[in-house]
Amino acid sequence: MVVRGYFLALLKFLAMFNFKEIISVTLILFSVIDIIGSIPIVIDLKKRAGQIQSGKATLVSGVIMVIFLFLGQSILSLFGLDIESFAVAGGLIIFILGMEMILGVRIFKELAGESSSTSIVPLAFPIIAGAGTMTTILTLRAEFSIYNILTGIALNLVFVYLVLRSSGWLERKLGAGGFNILRKVFGIILLAISIKLIKNNLFVL
Repeated sequence: MVVRGYFLALLKFLAMFNFKEIISVTLILFSVIDIIGSIPIVIDLKKRAGQIQSGKATLVSGVIMVIFLFLGQSILSLFGLDIESFAVAGGLIIFILGMEMILGVRIFKELAGESSSTSIVPLAFPIIAGAGTMTTILTLRAEFSIYNILTGIALNLVFVYLVLRSSGWLERKLGAGGFNILRKVFGIILLAISIKLIKNNLFVL
């Protein structure tokens, strides 16, 4: 009788999940987060800060995403903000990062040994859990089950952690020349993304 009760509880728990929705949410968030495309930025931040706390960056990103999933609209409304203003702010930070990568200048200043702050800003926000990711999460909530969105977020965070952990290996494989080329190329891409993000949201304010 007890075994049957546990079995029924397990079936009820599994019924809350829709694997088709989980796959859809996971792929959508994967394309928006684009941690693969952010590898040159991650390597650059690691070189400047000395190290990247992969676990902390992943955890903070996950907390930001989950909080925004449940309280996003309420938090923005509390401060009298809208999602468009939030997106423009994130776009400005991304623009500064792109300028750093292209011009070889340093605008974000890190104190010696403060890899902790770098792991949060700008890595956790806005690179991983940026305005685009948060806007997407709010959109997904209107279409998919909360449980499936949470599962999709968790799967993406696992992949983000693995990429952050392997950044040193990727840096060695790229070499100094390859890294410098990618740094410039992705700096231009970041500028384009930031301009598009600002343009699309600035004119609807």
